[in-house]
Amino acid sequence: MDLRKLKTLIDLVSESNVSELEITEAEGKVRIVKSSGVPLMMQQPAMTMVAVPMSGVPAAADIQTPVQVGHAVKSPMVGTFYRSSSPGAQSYVEIGSVVREGETICIIEAMKILNEIEADKAGTITKILSENGQAVEYGQPLFIIE
Repeated sequence: MDLRKLKTLIDLVSESNVSELEITEAEGKVRIVKSSGVPLMMQQPAMTMVAVPMSGVPAAADIQTPVQVGHAVKSPMVGTFYRSSSPGAQSYVEIGSVVREGETICIIEAMKILNEIEADKAGTITKILSENGQAVEYGQPLFIIE
């Protein structure tokens, strides 16, 4: 299953009243279970993912995780990710943009304050890992710079 699709499913479960979701596709089966106990407002949702291999599908231990190449620019805070300074404005960076250390590459809105996020390394943007308007967590990778 595609990692973006899996992340979307996890986000849907964490933001809904659904406590458990199981998806079966040709590639395999994924089960997402939301933990309970502490009220949702007081905890960060914990997810348990169980990959159940089907015949002809490699077990989770047999699947190799791709190695991340490049430097990940991570979110320094929880908030909402924006690629530009205002709706309709040109994005700060695109894939292939060359950036200098200290150059603004996005904005994260937290508590109605717009925080400019700067590149912490010079290089070329090779991946943009967040969608415009998407909630991001502390430490979540936003960009890959090579």
